Amino acid sequence: MRRIGIIFLIALSIVVVSACEITSLRNAAVQSGKQVSETRLLLSTYCTVTIHGSDDYELLKQAFELIEELEALLSITIEGSDIYRINHAGGEAVSVDSRTLEVINAGITFGEISGGLFDITIGRLSRLWDFGNRQHVPDESEIASAKETVDYRQIIVGSHSVQLEHPKAKIDLGAIAKGYIANEVAEFLISQGITSALIDLGGDITTVGSRYNNTPWRIAIRNPFDNIGNWIGIIEITNASIAASGTYERRFEDNSVLYHHILDPSTGMPGRSDVVSATVVAESAMIAEGLSTIAILAGSGSVQEVFESTSGFIGAVLVLDSEEVQIFGDIVFD
Repeated sequence: MRRIGIIFLIALSIVVVSACEITSLRNAAVQSGKQVSETRLLLSTYCTVTIHGSDDYELLKQAFELIEELEALLSITIEGSDIYRINHAGGEAVSVDSRTLEVINAGITFGEISGGLFDITIGRLSRLWDFGNRQHVPDESEIASAKETVDYRQIIVGSHSVQLEHPKAKIDLGAIAKGYIANEVAEFLISQGITSALIDLGGDITTVGSRYNNTPWRIAIRNPFDNIGNWIGIIEITNASIAASGTYERRFEDNSVLYHHILDPSTGMPGRSDVVSATVVAESAMIAEGLSTIAILAGSGSVQEVFESTSGFIGAVLVLDSEEVQIFGDIVFD
């Protein structure tokens, strides 16, 4: 699931470029003194890795190679990926990489703590709605058929394998995969001696340490009711991760009704709650990403218990359909 926009406030020169200009950065990293940064189109989004205190472009290259390697394991669409093979095995067990097992196990945990609101076997439903291309509501019979295959409890995880009990079920890790990959890139950079870096994978952000001047990273949260890019406030983080989900991007209108891309597994339809956007800070980007999706589906009245029961949760900012802003946990937000 694609994340809502998060705007960075960093004391660097800002260059505004169009989408096609960003794409041209793929093989043109920006290097300046003790900083190296590059943006590439991966994971169906724009991914930026910025390293402070180093001008080692080879290290940056290796970080992007790791992103590509993990995408090749976790993608629902890349033929031959672990997820693709599981989804096309007709219910048979499939041998997979240990990292795939890690993400799937995390997805099962999110299913448990959310009471099934978060379900990684939502793949047939997410493919059916196909918000990147579809502009109308699927037939009720199609939704009902796809919904029958959704139940994270059907996943059988072995020591080296994964099996889906329903032969037509499909796993979709889109709600947590980018977070996991961001975490892995951060761990790689730390292992190479990096003490200050920012990994932004389409709005799922992990920071290593603080900014280059030993101050917190300042992340501006977009106003979901504003189409011109204004923000509602700024969150400061150090050596932590942040992710956001929202109902106002990746949506379409059909018969004067708006349908967003965050699906409720119990109905097969876009979730309905009072939360319009949810921004979560956590110790890892995967935790932040999963909890932000759960917040959209659970609503403000139910999600606090989930937050408080999740190890690694730091804080959250929810924007409600009433335009009220709710703050949870221990974060600096102004």
